[in-house]
Order: sequence, then structure tokens, then C-alpha cells
Amino acid sequence: MTEYLAATGAPVYAVELDPALVPGLHRLAKSLPNLTVVPGDVLETNLAKIASGRRIRLYGNLPYYITSPILRHFFESAELIDQIHIVIQLEVALRLAAQPGTRDYGYLSVLTQYFSKPEVALKIPPVAFQPPPEVDSALVSLKLPGIHSRLAPRTENEFLEFVKRCFAQKRKTLVNNLRAVASPTKVKAVLVEMDLLQTARAEELPVAQLLTLFHKLQ
Repeated sequence: MTEYLAATGAPVYAVELDPALVPGLHRLAKSLPNLTVVPGDVLETNLAKIASGRRIRLYGNLPYYITSPILRHFFESAELIDQIHIVIQLEVALRLAAQPGTRDYGYLSVLTQYFSKPEVALKIPPVAFQPPPEVDSALVSLKLPGIHSRLAPRTENEFLEFVKRCFAQKRKTLVNNLRAVASPTKVKAVLVEMDLLQTARAEELPVAQLLTLFHKLQ
């Protein structure tokens, strides 16, 4: 992947945590002067420093067990990013692009769809890898920005914490999950105002309605 991207002539920064793979990247960089090797953990990588005022695109095969933290780290620099293309576990990929009312729709869906427009571009079987993993994989493309206007940073963090509360116990109603935010009477009144059932659950609401609910309960 790194070689293919660098062959375009665009500046490429390869972030690699595994010490065994870094020397190979350095050898590749000798023939591709536009390739810069960045040894280290992507979760600690300063994307703004790498971007240095430019717009960026991110490509990668993510460690499946920390997909969510990596995505959250990427979204902290969302204003710098045009696109993200990542290979992840298929089960997680389906959650990123899931629609309200489906089994896979949850906090990770809302987080991703608030910041971006996700699409499962390609499903990848285990035999495509050596050694093959025990799960199916997928290439997911995220185009930024999403369809919703960004909130101010502090309010944005408050909204994402609010969404976590909404999905805290997925089978419980919003009235129950939001008891720490507002009284059941208040939540019911706002749901009625939004033409929603008082028994509505978070999994039924698209990002736009969750944003409206958040604003009305503030």
C-alpha cells in the first residue's frame, strides 16, 4: 500500500508501530524521496504536524482490536482530512455505515456519520491475507466532512458524551438512559415535540434527530 501511494509522487508519511517492518519502509524511502517513515503509534501521531497546513488523506490496515480509538483520534483532526480509507473487520465496517433501526446501528455509527459519509467499498475474505484472520474484513471509505454542520469543540464533546448516554443500554428507552441528563417528564415532552414516541430508543434516531434532542435538552 505504501509503495503504491508513494508511486503517485504525492508526499506520503508511513506511520508504523512494528519495529520489524520499519527497516523495509526505510529501504523503500531511499528510492522514493517523497516517502517519509514515521516510526511509532498512530494513536500518538500528531496529524496536524504531519499535515503542516495541507489537506490530507489517510489510508491504512488498522489493528482490528483498536479500530474505534484510532477512528476517534482521526476525527480529532477532522478539519484537516478529506478522506479516510481503511481496512477493518467487516463486523465493525457494517456498524460504521449502519442506518437507524438496524441491529448494527449504535454509538460508533453516530460518531462516524457525524464526522463523515461512510461507505463499505469492498468486502475482503480471510484468504486475501497471509496468514488468514478468523474474520471477514472490509475496505471502508469515509468522506469528510459529514452532512451535518460541526458544533463548537466543547459542545461537540458534550454531544458525543450525550450520545454515549443515549446508547448506554441499547434496549432501554431514551427516557431511561437520559435520567442523569433530564427528568423523564422533560425527555418525554421533548420527544413529543419532535413527533417521536415517548418509548423511542436511541437506535431509532438518525444523527440529525440526536443533535436536535441534544440541543432541546441542554
